[in-house]
Amino acid sequence: MQIFAACYNKMMAWARHRHAPYYLYILSFAESSFFPIPPDFMLAPMVLANPKRGWTYATFTTIASVLGGLFGYLIGALAFTLVHPLILHLGYAATYQRIEIWFQTWGFWLMFVAGFAPIPYKLFTIAAGATKIALLPFMLGSIIGRGGRFFLVTATIIWGGERMERMLSRYIDRIAWALLVIAVLVYWLCKHCHF
Repeated sequence: MQIFAACYNKMMAWARHRHAPYYLYILSFAESSFFPIPPDFMLAPMVLANPKRGWTYATFTTIASVLGGLFGYLIGALAFTLVHPLILHLGYAATYQRIEIWFQTWGFWLMFVAGFAPIPYKLFTIAAGATKIALLPFMLGSIIGRGGRFFLVTATIIWGGERMERMLSRYIDRIAWALLVIAVLVYWLCKHCHF
């Protein structure tokens, strides 16, 4: 927990720095493939400080995150044997195995939902490469899922201001789980119900 707190405090300091946008984009790239902390915690205070640039931040955060996801895909495809011991060491083995099974069934929809999920996104990107899912569904799911998440965070902060930023940082996991359940429900309805 101390490591997480130290990283979180560092990100908050970065959010106030004059080079904050560059730090945000680097963080977004890294989080999709190997870094543990999501960019939401840096994006939110930056949007709060400069709402007029919020949509620009969200756009470039999405681009950086998708490119980082592609890097995670390459790690899974080309260097999984090197990364697998780290996944085991961090205690993600069972989660990773479930994700591999989900890819066989869900494909694009899994990447879409993964963009919103509180489960570390890097596990999905590395598993996608390791299981060799098609690159086009991977990229489309990443763009829509990650873009949806970051634009939602931006819209929420612009609409709700400082009060919403405090609430978002406190309840981000619950919000993400709710969005995950909604996305799975929508998918199930589209697949099984004929309107």
